[in-house]
Amino acid sequence: MAKKAEKVEVKALPAGYVPTLKKVYKEEIVDKLTKQFGYTTVMQVPKLVKITLNEGVGQGTQDRKVVEEAAEELSLITGQKALITNSRKDVSNFKLRKGMSIGTKVTLRDVKMYEFLEKLIRVALPRIRDFNGIAEKMDGQGNYTLGLKEQIIFPEIDIDKNPRIHGLEITFVTTARTDEECHALLAAFGLPFKKHNK
Repeated sequence: MAKKAEKVEVKALPAGYVPTLKKVYKEEIVDKLTKQFGYTTVMQVPKLVKITLNEGVGQGTQDRKVVEEAAEELSLITGQKALITNSRKDVSNFKLRKGMSIGTKVTLRDVKMYEFLEKLIRVALPRIRDFNGIAEKMDGQGNYTLGLKEQIIFPEIDIDKNPRIHGLEITFVTTARTDEECHALLAAFGLPFKKHNK
């Protein structure tokens, strides 16, 4: 008999709950960035709009179950139901037909976004072996994409239940107008960028 997919439980948050990093943004980061960049109004201070997690699953072209498992894992990691993404066109080199399941994604905003960011900074990244910071390459439009090689750095993933290791991309979308402002905002939240030896 086929094993039924486990349901991802989404916990209800208490009324009026404000995530720690949202408080930090309002109480510390706004002031810090205003001083650093000389903003004249709070509206100019860049803010984090959303965090998107994407996972391409190459084996999904042969077996849809692999994509469904990846979507389940992403739902566990983020606390929000992941969507399965399908290919938009045929690519004969990759034996890919339009409409095939090829990955999974989640877009987080507000409370869930801040909760995930805190977990990423305080729990997941410190679990990477020989970790010496994340790359600083911004996209030139105030956004930043972090590539992770292993999803197992998140505590929700049980490697014994699902031994398949794969990478995922985490994109931070901000209102920053420059790479410098985006970097300053994310660093203020606590993202551990590589330190440069001067």
